[in-house]
Amino acid sequence: MRFLLTDEQREFARTLDGMLGASGTPAVVRAWAAGEQKPGRELWARVAAADVFALAVPERHRGMGPLPVELALSFVELGRHAVPGPLVETVAAAALLERLGEEAGAAGVWLPRIAAGDALVSLCAGAPYALDADAADAVLVVQGDTVRRTDAHGPVQPSLDPARRLARPLGGTVLASGPAVTAAAAHAVDVARLATAAQSLGLGRALLAATVAYAEQRTQFQVPIGSFQAVKHRLADTLIGLEFAQPLVYAAALALAAGAPSAGREVAAAKVAAGEAGYAAARTALQLHGALGYTEELDLSLWIRKARPLRDAWGTPADCRARVLAG
Repeated sequence: MRFLLTDEQREFARTLDGMLGASGTPAVVRAWAAGEQKPGRELWARVAAADVFALAVPERHRGMGPLPVELALSFVELGRHAVPGPLVETVAAAALLERLGEEAGAAGVWLPRIAAGDALVSLCAGAPYALDADAADAVLVVQGDTVRRTDAHGPVQPSLDPARRLARPLGGTVLASGPAVTAAAAHAVDVARLATAAQSLGLGRALLAATVAYAEQRTQFQVPIGSFQAVKHRLADTLIGLEFAQPLVYAAALALAAGAPSAGREVAAAKVAAGEAGYAAARTALQLHGALGYTEELDLSLWIRKARPLRDAWGTPADCRARVLAG
């Protein structure tokens, strides 16, 4: 298969990159980690104005989608700029509600709000904790063949990435139950894995670019450390991992868009490749920045600390490999 992004898709990605680059995301991430939601919600509104969330919502609910390829493009840029918040969870919740339709009695209420950026929705499926439950306007919890909505949650738990605020959802009202929930939840997990894979890819790209720039500037023995063969090899290996992951991410998006029977398997493969590549980029950045890489004051630390949680979110590498092998 030969796949190239269209000029419109590339321009969309460039526009989103430019907007996020001018948004001062490091300060937003630090505020979000401290529980200050206002800067994050303001950035969320700008992302929504770029129609990112509308890409996950069908036209009949005032969206533009679902458009998995464009959604993947968006999440590459969101990952590149380390945008905080339940981004993946919101688009996954949109996928769940869209598949359930009016059976859940909530699609007509929440999908237009998600498309417009008026609602942050966290989705918890197969995990004990919900992401950013304290900031979300609603939390959807899938347990077995039942989905419920809750606004209550337990205390926020510490995370490797301080901007990933985890809390256990409590109670709630049942929205729907039965086989339809199981099928819709499986689709929502695939969407979440695709978006997370794209985030990891963008994160890895940002980490590699920052590390290459640093290797060109820092000197030892009166020469840039980037001229050392061992450093070149480490950077090259990181680039190869990201380059190999990228076509898997877009192939998975195409399979999801076509509703192909292999979509779940392809999404899982993309999640493994992109998650591992992003994590490898973080390890490379940490090592080549030396002691500087361990400092919280360095903005790069905000990216480094996201890589491992993204690698494991919505399916660990072992889980996703098992999905690929299951066929």
